Amino acid sequence: MKGIPKFLSEVKLTFDDGTQLRAKLYDTECARGIYETLPVEAEINKWGDEFYFSIPYKYDLDETATEDVDIGDIGWWPPGNAIAIFFGPTPISRDEKPKPASSVNLIGKLIDDPKVLKKVRSKRIRIIK
Repeated sequence: MKGIPKFLSEVKLTFDDGTQLRAKLYDTECARGIYETLPVEAEINKWGDEFYFSIPYKYDLDETATEDVDIGDIGWWPPGNAIAIFFGPTPISRDEKPKPASSVNLIGKLIDDPKVLKKVRSKRIRIIK
């Protein structure tokens, strides 16, 4: 992927059903700002095979902004001040690839298998350093 910088740091995602996944955040201004807000805990919204949740952070689209995401990508969605985790098709996908509602900044990638998220039925997520 063009324009994606190196990784900044690893974080842990924990769901209230006990599911845990590791992710890496990219070394971008947007991702660094999110990293500085950690830990965060939020209520999860589900849109197809995408989890998204608002956190107390604001940032506009940047040089990583795209609607071309892959399974396992983590994005920042400015209209909702939300982190989006893509693990399969969304309601507007044309195939098995996720498609966000609108452009997201690419802020990271899951290290662990994104398919695990298909079984998660949690209502809350916590992200820690």
